[in-house]
Amino acid sequence: MAKRPLLPIPDAINPFRVKKQRLMNFNPVTATTSRKPVDHVKITVFEYDENHVKEEVMPDAQSCIRFNGTNAVKWINVDGVRREDVEIICNNFNIHPLLMEDILSEGQRAKMDEIREHLFCLLPMVYFRAESATVEIEQVSMILGKNIVISFQDDPDKDVFNPVREKIRTGGTKLRNKGADYLLYTLLDTIVDNYFVVMDNLGERIEILEEIIPRQPNNRTLARINFLRKEMLLFKRSIAPVRELMNGLMKSENNWLKEDTEKYFKDVYDHIVQANDLAESYRDLVMNLQELYHVQMNQKMNEVMKVLAIVTTLLAPLTVITGIYGMNFDVMPELRSPYGYFIVLGVMLFIFVSMIFVFRKRGWF
Repeated sequence: MAKRPLLPIPDAINPFRVKKQRLMNFNPVTATTSRKPVDHVKITVFEYDENHVKEEVMPDAQSCIRFNGTNAVKWINVDGVRREDVEIICNNFNIHPLLMEDILSEGQRAKMDEIREHLFCLLPMVYFRAESATVEIEQVSMILGKNIVISFQDDPDKDVFNPVREKIRTGGTKLRNKGADYLLYTLLDTIVDNYFVVMDNLGERIEILEEIIPRQPNNRTLARINFLRKEMLLFKRSIAPVRELMNGLMKSENNWLKEDTEKYFKDVYDHIVQANDLAESYRDLVMNLQELYHVQMNQKMNEVMKVLAIVTTLLAPLTVITGIYGMNFDVMPELRSPYGYFIVLGVMLFIFVSMIFVFRKRGWF
């Protein structure tokens, strides 16, 4: 059976160092943001109904204004959050300034809100980077209005919405026949389903560690366990509030949420409950890995002490004999015997072999 590969841990990452830049700060909505400047913003617009679909890449945020008020379902997706673009879109679609501040903030826990006629959702989009075995979090904001969904995300390369785009491009799908509330459900469902993909990767790392620990119970293995524990904690803290978000959506009486869509949000709620339970189970497994590591280290230490004890016990009688004949007395009959040296060696060898035989018969080693 081939050995499974070791967990990749880059030299640039110190598993024992707290990565403060990746911790969730839970900033208040009115906090001053320190968002890094964005060089490039990509704005994609899907406008569709059951018979037609139109996909455009907008040159700037101002170009999205013409989609305000049309009857077809619109999805405006903004990759790269920049204040001036967010302000243009929010002002022209009559989005409340508090929601705009939520979009521009960083490190918030998942939440939903209703201001004016808009329904707002903020939640984490989670990825697993296999090269470094790390969990990466991207904040996604979505606004539901009349026949429109506007979404904001930071990085276009970290996107799980491609299946949604394919459904929009394909005619005859349920997504094409439904309204904007069903589009919001589909986006939320895609994000939550990707949580399970990340957990599958984390679960695979846990299985690999379970095989490594008995073979290599060393400091590097302990570093891998601690590193995986921190990634699991980051993941669990990120997705836990999404349950409250989905619960709020199911209880919402927003005008743009149709009654027949409620059962779909209930399905996403069931998925996030399952994801939270599975994340809790994985966290317990990682804690069990730490206990397994300590058990293996204790067992290894016991084996070493056992060998040292046996060696000490075997040499103890020989040390007594050599000590006796090392005394500087003039009257010792054996010292004058021509065969005394060989007789003493034979007695020592006999005692040594006899003790080994007795120990093995008792099953001590």
